[in-house]
This record gives sequence, structure tokens and C-alpha cells, in this order.
Amino acid sequence: MKPRARMNTAVEELTDVDVLDAVITTDVRDLVVYNDDFNTFDHVIATLIRVCKHTPEQAEQCTWLIHYKGKCTVKTGSWDELKPMQEGICQAGIDAKIV
Repeated sequence: MKPRARMNTAVEELTDVDVLDAVITTDVRDLVVYNDDFNTFDHVIATLIRVCKHTPEQAEQCTWLIHYKGKCTVKTGSWDELKPMQEGICQAGIDAKIV
């Protein structure tokens, strides 16, 4: 007869762990740029690249959406993040609002 294999009889010790669930809620808003009849595509694209740090492709896509849909969300974030961008876009003569 073969000897039986010895089974591991170690006892697992379970401990209670207090888990702190930190829920961080941020007030996420949209920075929306609106269409108008006087700003050129090139001006809007250049402004989005400069102010919002868009890539040229991203800025161009947003500009087409602004043109055809009447508006486009160009950035999302907190009020504090978006406010300087909104001011920069408005200083360039383009209508933008944080909603």
C-alpha cells in the first residue's frame, strides 16, 4: 500500500478589513462653442488648437460640427478647468458657454 499524500491543513485566518470608500464627485460641465456667420473656419480651428490644446484634426472636426449642427462641445471638465478656455475663446470673438 502506498502512503496517503499529506493534505495541507493550514487554517486560513480571515480578518475583517475596514474599507473606506472615497467617492469624489466632480461637477463635470461642457464647454460649448456656437456657430456664427462671421468667424472663418481657419480662425476657429486655430483658436481651438491654441486655447483648448486640440490637435489640428480634432479642431477641424469640432469646427465642422459647429458649422453643420450649430454648436459643439469642445471640452468637458470642471468649471475651474473650463473657465479660462471659455474666456480665451470669447476673447478671440467666438461664442462659447460653459453648460
